[in-house]
Amino acid sequence: MNRIKQLRKEKGISQVKLAEVLGVHQTAISQWETGRTNPDLDTAKKLAAYFNVTLDYLLAGEEFRNPALPTSEATQEERAGMLPAVRRRYPLLGEIACGEPIFADEDRDSYVDVIADIEADFCLRAKGDSMINARICDGDLVFIKQVPMVENGDIAAVIIGGEATLKRVYYYPERNKLVLAPENSRYEPFVYIGTELDEVRILGKAIAFQSTVR
Repeated sequence: MNRIKQLRKEKGISQVKLAEVLGVHQTAISQWETGRTNPDLDTAKKLAAYFNVTLDYLLAGEEFRNPALPTSEATQEERAGMLPAVRRRYPLLGEIACGEPIFADEDRDSYVDVIADIEADFCLRAKGDSMINARICDGDLVFIKQVPMVENGDIAAVIIGGEATLKRVYYYPERNKLVLAPENSRYEPFVYIGTELDEVRILGKAIAFQSTVR
């Protein structure tokens, strides 16, 4: 069913992610999208709800894409065309330095509940002001997607000798050189060359942050 593929692409998620949401195998998603099989009715209803479309639109391509909401049951936000808020829970691993590296306490008994659908594995609380030009301030929550390496220019949580810092990452493999750059002209970048790289590990990519009103 190309309709599922279209909606998945519009939402920007992979077959693997959609399979996780529905509790099915990725192969099922692939077969639906190529028309080899169709989802059962219960799964089709889940798909329609997830993509916020009518069941008729999903299965038959009817004209009206979004489901109508009865006035008596709709919230004020829904009647205004706003999507309902999604609340998710993320492990809070401690603080991460926006300045000199500090220890990141991996206390997995602490969590934060956030009204957002962020594809992150955990979050850290920023400490310091070295990333203020990236709008990350002291006390902000920074959401991290755990990856072994990032693209040049990405902001990442980096472990240096067991301590953590948040910086823009620039890696030059031909020179065996790593630069961790701040977003504040008051601070100098950290530069690691040769065997010094053995002390450095990418913890994950910063994909979002949450600030409080200041």
